[in-house]
Amino acid sequence: MDHEAQFALRVRRELNLGARVDARVAARLRAAGLDRVNISADSLRPERIVAIARRNLGFDPIAAGRAAEAAGLNPIKINVVVMRGINDDEITDFARLTLEHPWHVRFIELMPVGGLRELSAEHIVPSDEVLEQVASLGSLEAGGGPPRGNGPAAYYHLAGAPGSVGVITPMTHTYCGSCNRVRLTADGRLRTCLFGDHEIDLRSPLRADESLEPYFRRALAEKPKEHALLQLKVGGLRALSQVGG
Repeated sequence: MDHEAQFALRVRRELNLGARVDARVAARLRAAGLDRVNISADSLRPERIVAIARRNLGFDPIAAGRAAEAAGLNPIKINVVVMRGINDDEITDFARLTLEHPWHVRFIELMPVGGLRELSAEHIVPSDEVLEQVASLGSLEAGGGPPRGNGPAAYYHLAGAPGSVGVITPMTHTYCGSCNRVRLTADGRLRTCLFGDHEIDLRSPLRADESLEPYFRRALAEKPKEHALLQLKVGGLRALSQVGG
């Protein structure tokens, strides 16, 4: 197996980037078979990135986006968890990127669970407030999201913008009834709700050369009707690196 083929085994076709990405790394990812990226960035300010991450990642979201774009990785999505008093003063800065680049900035309502339990409901910025701030930059219309953007985000675009603004609203406008997402965990379990504890083992039947279809059907039939975030009751939440991003 050649070097690029080996490298391809270590990446997914959609990658969440939260560390240093330069033109060389982006080109290698593209050559390995990656075709699109999500960039997790809760700030555009270097000192604030360090404060939020609690370590110096040497991360520049704009440089990462440009490197990914130059390598032909698209669509490029930038995910921003909005936190009142921490980064909500950067909403228009992020939205302005969609006027300058064909990128899709997605504002995510804070979910105060897991490692974020120290943050409370007071830190949640409702999506309606986010969109009101974005609209201060110009006329805002529904639509304009990325191809294959049929997930939990609702998309909008500023007039003349090559990119779009999306909002993901687990706290103020729950979308459980239309959720079409499941995740494969690092240890081979199908997780049907990020914030629940329902998982189906796929690794064992896969190793036994069984058909996985009945296991998928069972998992989807048992998918919870809704999450329990609003009651702050979250079962079995694990690190996102363990649950498929």
